[in-house]
Amino acid sequence: NPFFTPTQYGAQDACTFFGTSYQWTGSQNSTVAEMVSAMQTAIAANVDGIAVCLIDSEAFNQPTDDALSVGIPVIGYNADVPNSRLAYVGQSLYQSGYNIAQKWLPMVKPGGHVMLSIATPGSLNLQPRLDGYIQAIKDAGDPVTYETLESGVDQPTELSRIEAYYLANPDVAGLFGTGATDSLACGQVSQKYGLAANGVISAGYDLLPETLSLIQSGDMTFTTDQQPYLQGFIPVLQLYLYKLSGGAVSPANTDTSLAYVTSDNVDIYLSPSRFEGSTEDEPV
Repeated sequence: NPFFTPTQYGAQDACTFFGTSYQWTGSQNSTVAEMVSAMQTAIAANVDGIAVCLIDSEAFNQPTDDALSVGIPVIGYNADVPNSRLAYVGQSLYQSGYNIAQKWLPMVKPGGHVMLSIATPGSLNLQPRLDGYIQAIKDAGDPVTYETLESGVDQPTELSRIEAYYLANPDVAGLFGTGATDSLACGQVSQKYGLAANGVISAGYDLLPETLSLIQSGDMTFTTDQQPYLQGFIPVLQLYLYKLSGGAVSPANTDTSLAYVTSDNVDIYLSPSRFEGSTEDEPV
């Protein structure tokens, strides 16, 4: 998932600052068993710290306890479960979905029908966002009807499924993603069929360069910035300080915020930036 490119840059830069090293491991397709296996391998190797996307409500609980029992600090990032991990670094996911829906709901024509996409239903870095979308619709008095779509975990599949949904529902009034690549697919479908000119709203998450270009061209309404760079940098910083202080400086929950990217401010994000993952060049 290209969302994590700036996350990796953040971890790399933190390691440069503090003289540490890291290994990026886990699963290419959000397969929980593969992620748990990678975590168990890290524990067996007696690493100095672990940062992990806690995308399952139960699977990571025992590995987290196992790590802590042998003195390995664990931080959750990008997705959270309130288990024994020491801290969480990332968005408040449910609240972000709720707030984003509050932004796009007034833009959608009353009585319209919208599509809500999710790559992997139940995954705890995505499902809370979808739940936030749905609750915001309910709290607003159901001004629109909605349907959820399982878009899949790879970009070509997401684009194919979202395009097929539009072709089967040409009167759709809004296309909304919950992750980086399905949000991009919403914008790509909008561009291909000229939907923005017909008042169709498309929005979602994250700062893929293609997504930003779609906002600049007016084919996508807005996206959101959850600062993926910080989700790599801050865990390394906090794990480093925890080890350096002998545990006296404990990791702290860190909300990496919610910022909207629209046609009004997209130019700031379009400049090549390591912080957004559009170039590997280090800033001077």
